[in-house]
Amino acid sequence: MKRTGILLNDDNDSGEVLDLKVVPVRDAAGLIVTGLTVGDTLEQNKAIIVIAHQGDLKFNPDLGVGIEDILLDSDFLAFRHRIREHLGKDGMTVDNLDFSQGKPLKIDASYE
Repeated sequence: MKRTGILLNDDNDSGEVLDLKVVPVRDAAGLIVTGLTVGDTLEQNKAIIVIAHQGDLKFNPDLGVGIEDILLDSDFLAFRHRIREHLGKDGMTVDNLDFSQGKPLKIDASYE
């Protein structure tokens, strides 16, 4: 199941964004029983692939869009193509992609 895994902090959580989401659960003696949060990782997987540059991900070095490079470029069509291509490498099907100047990036994708 590609959609299930250890979650990372998002902007709604306390702590640094993209750090491991740790919510300690203690037993009656005060010892930590569990801490890592497991759940649906689809949205964080999309974000990581779009943020990462090729070579950043150890187990899949050819995966990564490097979206920050758009700051030095203006070819939104090429980046839309790269986003579709790299999400596809991870097994996602992109149903809708809205990415243009002055608008927020919106990706509607899911695993096959």
